Amino acid sequence: MSIEPFEIYQILYEKLGKQNWWPIDKNYHRKNKSDPRFEIIVGAILTQNTAWGNVEKALNNLKKHNFLNISKILEIDLKSLKENIQPSGFFNQKASRLKTIAIFLQESYGGDLYEFFELDTNRIRNELLALNGIGPETADSILLYAGNHPVFVIDAYTKRICKRLPININFKNYDDIRYFFEKKIINKIEKDEVVEIFKELHSLIVNLAKNYCMIKPNCLNCPLSQTCRKKI
Repeated sequence: MSIEPFEIYQILYEKLGKQNWWPIDKNYHRKNKSDPRFEIIVGAILTQNTAWGNVEKALNNLKKHNFLNISKILEIDLKSLKENIQPSGFFNQKASRLKTIAIFLQESYGGDLYEFFELDTNRIRNELLALNGIGPETADSILLYAGNHPVFVIDAYTKRICKRLPININFKNYDDIRYFFEKKIINKIEKDEVVEIFKELHSLIVNLAKNYCMIKPNCLNCPLSQTCRKKI
């Protein structure tokens, strides 16, 4: 007996509730008249290969010095940027990537995220993937959470859970898994619900993987224990 992505969403939403992800500091952006979507873009880069708690420390450093906008990332010297984001790890690469995306947004769109995110989803995705250090997961996180584009994010947690659940999916590559989730969910819901449910399901899967479906899983209390085929 197999389980569908929308069923996973329904079970996890009932058991774990609304996740309210991606977190942003709305008060900071109101006070500084900055675009909160850029905080999501920065967070998507900083969260590469690290835990979110480390990202929060780096973001707080940037906010403390009012660096959390495109123009400030362009102005700040690379050494200072590295020092501010050091808690996120791999700060040399990440500082360079933040500079790269800030330069791209400024030179191509005048720093206007409204103009950028109004473009076709595939065009945005291709432009992001062309930037050094921006892979599919980071690009899709930016598209979904910052741009509200209907793209489902596949991460290591999603892959782990898919391997353990009786889900009829081909594990060839990232895009195969993404297309599978998108198609299966879109066929079940109204068009205006897609983005919100994509956000919720992705964040619910992260919650599940961190608290239940870990590398050494806690199957006894897992919300999906009745459907999982990998009982430990």
